[in-house]
Amino acid sequence: MQTEPDSFPRRHARTQRFSLGAPRSFTVAPDGSRVVFLRSSTGTDRASSLWVLDLADGGERLAADPRTLLGGATEHLSPEERARRERSREGGAGIVGYATDTAVELASFALSGRLFTAELRAGTARELPVPGPVIDPRPSPDGRHIAYVAQGALRIVGAEGEGDRALAEPESESVTYGLSEFIAAEEMGRSRGFWWAPESDRLLVARVDDTPVRRWWISDPAQPERDPQHVAYPAAGTDNADVQLFVIGLDGVRTEVVWDRARYPYLARVHWSAAGAPLLLVQARDQRSQLFLAVDTESGATRMVHADEDPTWLELFPGVPCWSPSGRLVRVLDEGGARVLAVGERPLTGAALHLRAVLDVSDDDVLVSASAGEEASAPETGEVHVYRVNELGVERVSQEPGVHTAVRSGGVTVLISATLDRPGARVQVLHDGKPVATIPSYAEDPGMSPRVTLTQGGARRIPCAVLMPRDYAGDTPLPVLMDPYGGPHGPRVVAAHNAHLTSQWFADQGFAVVVADGRGTPGRSPAWEKAVHHDLTVSLDDQVEALQDLATSYPLDLSRVAIRGWSFGGWLAALAVLRRPDVFHAGIAGAPVTDWRLYDTHYTERYLGDPAAHPESYAKSSLITDEGLSSPAEPHRPLMIVHGLADDNVVVAHALRLSSALLAAGRPHEVLPLSGVTHMTPQEQVAENLLLLQVDFLKRSLKMP
Repeated sequence: MQTEPDSFPRRHARTQRFSLGAPRSFTVAPDGSRVVFLRSSTGTDRASSLWVLDLADGGERLAADPRTLLGGATEHLSPEERARRERSREGGAGIVGYATDTAVELASFALSGRLFTAELRAGTARELPVPGPVIDPRPSPDGRHIAYVAQGALRIVGAEGEGDRALAEPESESVTYGLSEFIAAEEMGRSRGFWWAPESDRLLVARVDDTPVRRWWISDPAQPERDPQHVAYPAAGTDNADVQLFVIGLDGVRTEVVWDRARYPYLARVHWSAAGAPLLLVQARDQRSQLFLAVDTESGATRMVHADEDPTWLELFPGVPCWSPSGRLVRVLDEGGARVLAVGERPLTGAALHLRAVLDVSDDDVLVSASAGEEASAPETGEVHVYRVNELGVERVSQEPGVHTAVRSGGVTVLISATLDRPGARVQVLHDGKPVATIPSYAEDPGMSPRVTLTQGGARRIPCAVLMPRDYAGDTPLPVLMDPYGGPHGPRVVAAHNAHLTSQWFADQGFAVVVADGRGTPGRSPAWEKAVHHDLTVSLDDQVEALQDLATSYPLDLSRVAIRGWSFGGWLAALAVLRRPDVFHAGIAGAPVTDWRLYDTHYTERYLGDPAAHPESYAKSSLITDEGLSSPAEPHRPLMIVHGLADDNVVVAHALRLSSALLAAGRPHEVLPLSGVTHMTPQEQVAENLLLLQVDFLKRSLKMP
């Protein structure tokens, strides 16, 4: 008897959005001889192994298999490791991260809280017996030592397992050495808390004291016998963790790095290379001024290399600041209405490119990722390309339309490319710009290709994706589902196949699906991103503008419009049905931020300011303040609120307070609590049924058959 194939929602959940089995986390040896990466064995295998591609013969070698190393035992994660993975949205298992020495001959990684190393040339791996649970082990540049964090202490052990000792131990339960604080990991993109000296003789180590941070309790009401989790959460307007930085020698001697921490409390970036002194980027609390500081490792004194100011806010970028090999400062800045790359004092790009990240810096050039800027001759909606930039000009490395990024060392570049017409991402290895190998992916084929059109909507030329049912003949207008994220750091209109799979599945249920990236989303210009300053609700204005303009070109039934979203998108969906029921007839708000005073400092204050100084900004963007609900627009529209009870990023208090406010205002709504679920929904059955329940709600609310 032939069994029915699994549904798309179940396959989507089981494969973690068809990402399992795809190679990732690439490191290129500086001599160009090999590429190291992670990959699981199949498209449903969550446990990644460590692999080496030898470019001389093109052969792959398995360097470390988590199942072999654990002897088939079940993997156990410490609460600290679970928290780290939540911050990085890591849903995999096995070897989820690793670090190498400079020569890329030795790798270290944590597995089930234990420390392992892998000899990448020999292809052998072994455990080093050290105290645990181990977090973030990193070899010294010369490969002779491994530094790691255990129980809040920074420890060091010889690469052969000898001489394990603590270099810095916490003075209290609220102190850690060598870890990033919540706000750095969640909002600054800094997941690390220690950095090796190029000479391997000392480290820069962050000391984090969470004592000033307010404590929140996060419990699972479905498990009343379990103690609630006590977390330090720095809500907007409240105290952050106290972060210091020390130079610590291998003998344990420490020197504090000194800067004006009262004025610049945020340690946003640390760079330490052979090209110069350690380089820090520190930000003011309001994120409108920042300093680039060089550190004297003997005295701990710092000197200012550069200072930036912006009347709105200063964005942080991956890969910078850093030194070029010749010792010049490399940074990304907003200048002349554009986001540009500067080396030394000289901008090397202009308004034709919108810089996203610095990928590598060599003697000859800087490798960057960028999208088309406001003055591009041919705007490429949803595309991100890799470019080589130097004083002679700009050369595009990626050629086919799509979303590209890269990892490079020496003459070898690993180019990762996603396109609209191909599932997943293709990984090519280039030597001096010419393809020499392809790293295969074992990710499952989704079995569908999105019927998507990338376009622009409205007078503001809002980037949009329009998806129609694959069997649609074009004879009748369709009910509309807006499917945005719509906020900072979350572009959804991208020229990549897999990014549109869930939207296509909704389209196949009988909807015309519209995804719009309005003001506040990245990818066009600094002014576009900063238009949400002190007023996040302009995001809703752009959803409406895009929808109404697209209805003049596509068969959209504007009498039946729904909106769904998660996180910022969940806030946007709830805002839409509460503020604009004349446009939106139903909404699904997943893990929504309903009161921005409950969200974290670095993110929220960047956009809305200090809540004490700008209460009106918080009130206007809130779903539960007087402005949100005291004189609610009519008529009342159906709203489903979905929230994970274990969410420590957007805590469930957001959903509960919104529900209480709606109840007090007499507004009907539905609440779907997800027991044991965090801000991610990795559980297979939960993720599948969540999609099915959403479709049921939308069809009921829009009176669809």
